[in-house]
This record gives sequence, structure tokens and C-alpha cells, in this order.
Amino acid sequence: MIYASAEEWRAAPRKRVLFFGMSGLGKTHVSNILRDQGDWFHYSIDYRIGTRYMGEYITDNAKAQAMKVPFLRDLLLSDSIYIGSNISFSNLTPVSTYLGKPGDPARGGLPIAEYRRRQEQFRLAEIHALLDTEYFIDRAERLYGYPHFICDTGGSICEWVDPGNPEDPVLKELAKHTLMIWIEGNEAHTAELIRRFDKAPKPMSYQPEFLSRVWEDYLSETGAAPEEVDPDAFIRWTYARALAHRQPRYAEMARNWGVTVKAEDMGRVRDAGDFDDVIAAALAAPRPAP
Repeated sequence: MIYASAEEWRAAPRKRVLFFGMSGLGKTHVSNILRDQGDWFHYSIDYRIGTRYMGEYITDNAKAQAMKVPFLRDLLLSDSIYIGSNISFSNLTPVSTYLGKPGDPARGGLPIAEYRRRQEQFRLAEIHALLDTEYFIDRAERLYGYPHFICDTGGSICEWVDPGNPEDPVLKELAKHTLMIWIEGNEAHTAELIRRFDKAPKPMSYQPEFLSRVWEDYLSETGAAPEEVDPDAFIRWTYARALAHRQPRYAEMARNWGVTVKAEDMGRVRDAGDFDDVIAAALAAPRPAP
């Protein structure tokens, strides 16, 4: 790790961290707190994905929908209107909307082949965005003068890496430049995340092997044909399984590549001083056995 002890962390003139864990446990919230302190640069992986690596996919998809409407089609073909996504740190909806949900087209679903194609686009985009971290660390200080840096990752980072492989190219690169911090939730947090998701299901990205398994299991359990699947029902059914699938992967990432901070401890962070204390405590804690 780039900080070997609590003392080294506190004395570091440049603090560089990466948050990972389930979406909804405070990664972006704490990133915003630190950014508002004035000397932390906030690098959002999801924002980078939506603007740099998937922006054209998102825009082209919107144009394809508009082309189905004769009035809009004529305006597009004559360059009379412009269509683009209004993505921001606080509004990443264009990315999740593009990812979509598999199932019945009449209920907003995508054919499973198209869904898998978009999932693969997202996988490649996230890997590229993660590997851009060093560039943004340099850019943040050289161009804007920020001494401290946060990489705020999406919940799916664990899907594309092999945390048990010391030569994993993504994790090796990230650990070279940042202190990787797992924000770990408990059973109550998981239950709350499931409750929230059930109320408002949102598209997610999945490891290809996991997606194939749960898709086949869902079809077998419900007896539905692929084109009959209720898209929202499928992703609700899948969500708890996805969390259970990711949890041990996060844990192995923290064990081999970083430190762990409890979500409730991170939730008490109100300023940069609180954050320094929480990370120092995590660095001082005994390391888990491999």
C-alpha cells in the first residue's frame, strides 16, 4: 500500500485514495464532503464512463429512438435539432438508462443479446476509466493545484478484476497510485439497499458468467420465455443475488489490496479531519489473514 502506517498517512503531503464497495454506502457522499473542503479532487468513474467512453453510445441510442418519430426524424436529418445527454456528477441516469434491462420490449426490455452487448461495452468502459486514474491524479495537481485525490468507483469494479491475483493489471495499477478503501456494509445496510432497490429498480452491470447463470435460473424458475420476462421483476430478483456475489469479492480486494472501513464509521465523516482519523484507524488495525 502507498501508506504503510497511520503515521505515514497523517504526514503525507498528498493523500490519494480510491473508494470501492456497494452503491449506496457513502462513496460519493464522502467524496463530495472532501471535495467541498477545497483541496481534494473528486474523480468519478461513472461520470468518466458516461462522458468519455459511452457518450456516443448514449447519444446514438437517444437518436435512434427519436428517428422512430417522423417529426423528430425530419429535424434530425436536416440538422435542425441536437440530441445529447445531460450527464453530471449528480445525474448519472443516462448511463443506467442506456444499459437497460433485459426482457419484454413492450415493457421497456431489451433482447438478451443486445443487453449483453451493452454490458460488454460498459465493462470495457469501466476498465478504461479505472486505468485513467493516474492521468487524473497528475492532471488534478498539475493543472488545478489539488494536492489530494479521491477516485470514486462504481459498485461493479469487483466484477472485472481478479482480487486473488497479485498481477491483476487493473488492481496493480490502482494500488500503485491510491490507497484502496472498502466501505463495508453490514446486514442492516444490505437489507436497506434491497428495500430501496425494490422500490425503484435501476439497471446494473454484471460479470458475464454471473449474468448468464441468473438469467438461465430466472427463466427456469418462472417458466417465462426470454421475450416475455418482466424487466423490472428480473432485476429485482437478481439484486440480492448480485450483492451476495459481490461481497466476497470486495472483501478479497480489501484483504489483498487495501483497507476496510465500516460504513457506519464513514457515515460519521463531516470534514477532512474526520476522514484522516477514520483512515488512520483503518491503517492501524490488524491486517486480516490472507
